[in-house]
Amino acid sequence: MEHISLTELEIQRRKNLQAIIDMGIEPFPAEEFKVSHHAKEILSDFSEEKNNFQDVMIAGRLMQKRIMGKASFAEIQDSTGRIQVYLNRDELCPGEDKSVYNDLFKKYMDIGDFVGFYGKVFKTQTGHTSLHASAMTFLSKSIKPLPIVKTDAEGNIHDAFSDIEMRYRQRYVDLIVNKGVKETFIARAKIIQAMRDFFLNKGYIEVDTPVLQSIPGGAAARPFTTHHNALDIPLYLRIANELYLKRLIVGGFEGVFEFSRNFRNEGIDRTHNPEFTAMEIYISYKDYHWMMNFTESMLEHIVQKVYQKSEIEFDGKMIQYAGPYERISMYDVIKKYTGTDISAMNEGELKAFCKSQSVSVDDTMGRGKLIDELFGEKCEKHLIQPTFIIDYPIEMSPLCKKHRTDPQLTERFELFINGKEVANAYSELNDPIDQLERFQEQLKLAEKGDDEAMMIDMDFVRSLEYGMPPTSGLGIGIDRLCMFLTNNKTIQEVLLFPQMRPEKQS
Repeated sequence: MEHISLTELEIQRRKNLQAIIDMGIEPFPAEEFKVSHHAKEILSDFSEEKNNFQDVMIAGRLMQKRIMGKASFAEIQDSTGRIQVYLNRDELCPGEDKSVYNDLFKKYMDIGDFVGFYGKVFKTQTGHTSLHASAMTFLSKSIKPLPIVKTDAEGNIHDAFSDIEMRYRQRYVDLIVNKGVKETFIARAKIIQAMRDFFLNKGYIEVDTPVLQSIPGGAAARPFTTHHNALDIPLYLRIANELYLKRLIVGGFEGVFEFSRNFRNEGIDRTHNPEFTAMEIYISYKDYHWMMNFTESMLEHIVQKVYQKSEIEFDGKMIQYAGPYERISMYDVIKKYTGTDISAMNEGELKAFCKSQSVSVDDTMGRGKLIDELFGEKCEKHLIQPTFIIDYPIEMSPLCKKHRTDPQLTERFELFINGKEVANAYSELNDPIDQLERFQEQLKLAEKGDDEAMMIDMDFVRSLEYGMPPTSGLGIGIDRLCMFLTNNKTIQEVLLFPQMRPEKQS
């Protein structure tokens, strides 16, 4: 068995645990504790005039105790917030045996323990809404001390649990002691639910598609590879769910969507995690113009539903989510920020122009990758308010329908907010012959060394041969959207458990 080195405080807590057991009290009871109310509800709704909350059972984590002889105050934290509890020894223990107060509460209960109280709500002389406890139930022992974050009278924070690596590795502690962390993830859940409700109310169907795929398709990204022992074949964690959802459109669904966990074997930075959540939706008989209007309406709905307003602050800037959003073509935005029209440049000319703009290039890059790098370096940072970049060159969009007036372009848009892509959408390519040719062009890029080029999915091509109606599709990076809607500057702040290197064992 691995040796565990304990601090003095951890040793003392284990002694307290044994003392509780010696008192005949179960430190980890199995019985249900019937919580009747929560802290937030009591604090917001209690009224001395109404004399409500006179028969209350609450439970939570002990975060503070102040012992003053036979009377004490405790503070417990439940899932909604903190509330003060008043304990009087003689009322809590009306008989001769005062050990529940003198020993259990005063001596052996530690900050971090879970406890349940029964009593009535009142206001103290200083005006604090509190629970006057008449009974107490011990619920669970904490044998590791919490880092207690304190704020003094001047607002200065002491003993902060602020180390980024510690916060992300021990998210359970982060959620307990740091204000605002839990609220971020509650907001994330509401954002996803508001989006789901928006789709469901329009009659679209939520579906599930495979995570393990024999051909990773639907995006340009490097996949994670695994092996299926029984079938003796390689499999890939999905990089996107696009091709499966479009198979469902072929099969007769008019509108389908999925919140999917996707996996891309790429770097980790402030806006990327190798495991992430995306939402993709595909709707028959629509095009990318319709989808831009739909996206504007959806985002405004989400922000209004979650925050009851349309403008949200991010990084000191107010972002307006009520439409309409600016729409500008890929070539026009590059011309706007470089002063040069690149639309007629061939691959060699484009590579030379990128170098002149100090944009890094290499021999594996085709025309599409070069344009993408140029746009990323020179344009993205300027796109602060929600902006649709539209009409992408065909080399950048192997799954997208050709533009109805210019065959060198595609009917595609990406939505940018605060310099980052949040959504990607197409008028979907439904010509199977054109689709196969695009896949073959991707194969040539792979042969040049592009490890993000798409594989050919012949079953998907076959599905298109049966006929797919005109369709528009939209993909949204949920994690990145949540960053902007919760005013968090890194993706790790909106992921409960972001990917990290394994912790070194001491």
